[in-house]
Amino acid sequence: MTYLHPDMQALIDARSGLPEAHSIADERHNWTTYSERLSEPPPADMTIEDLAVHCADRVIPVRCYRPAALTGDTAAPAVIYLHGGGFMKGDLDSSDSIAWGYAELVPAVVFSVDYRLTPEHPYPAAFDDSYAVTAYLSQHAADLSIDPKRVAIAGDSAGGNLAAATCLAARDRDGPTIAAQVLVYPGTGLDQTSGSYIECADAFGLSTAATVRYRDLYLPDDPHTQDPYARPVLAEDFSGLPPAWVHPAEIDPIRDDGRTYAAKLAMAGTPVQFREAKNMIHGFMRARFTGTAARAEFAAVCGFIRAQLHV
Repeated sequence: MTYLHPDMQALIDARSGLPEAHSIADERHNWTTYSERLSEPPPADMTIEDLAVHCADRVIPVRCYRPAALTGDTAAPAVIYLHGGGFMKGDLDSSDSIAWGYAELVPAVVFSVDYRLTPEHPYPAAFDDSYAVTAYLSQHAADLSIDPKRVAIAGDSAGGNLAAATCLAARDRDGPTIAAQVLVYPGTGLDQTSGSYIECADAFGLSTAATVRYRDLYLPDDPHTQDPYARPVLAEDFSGLPPAWVHPAEIDPIRDDGRTYAAKLAMAGTPVQFREAKNMIHGFMRARFTGTAARAEFAAVCGFIRAQLHV
């Protein structure tokens, strides 16, 4: 049996007592409760503002976090944050602690994106929202007091998929500049039939069966699509992409998504730093308030972003 790091007990405890879910609404409610149990409030001196990004046919809610260290900076570094949740749960509130953590520890102005969720809005809705916000922030950087050349994109789990896909699209479309990509326990689109999907099929926090269900909800028309914006690991070209941080958990069915994506980036000459959270499970960053090892994992992510943006 694989040794589980003691810091992961907080994630197990946070799910204790949650009612059985009988609908997607129930799942979303449980996710909110789980997230709240692992959250802490942001620093009192951090400025937080809810914004509305207007696109051609929709409005995308975005929450902006500006740390006190950057007050008055008219060209601050920024991070676009894309939350996890299997493309079907999660919102600005459930991802609040991770977003303000990036803002405080990098430091950077963080824009947390409330992208559309499946099954109400299957692919490409979440991807389209992620790319649209990235383009908008670049176009309106002066109004937002950020430096368009110092913008990183970070995502965990499903958000890691969206971050990777946004970087591919920005390159392919000659789109906005992205200074760095941060992919934490990302699902990049491997077939779910071998490797870590077998080894960690029943891992706590995320099972292989759950990943298959999330995929089918996100890609209802073609779960096995070859579209790299849905499954970034299938891209034909991994060159010309932003420097990457790839950070899977060891005990996680989607671990090999991170390993494989990092290897493909490196083989194409894209700078990549790889770190695997040993003996940890999917979602380990949420344990940073109660565990020193999980806190160190989160600090390492922030250290990479800092090195890319504060130059």
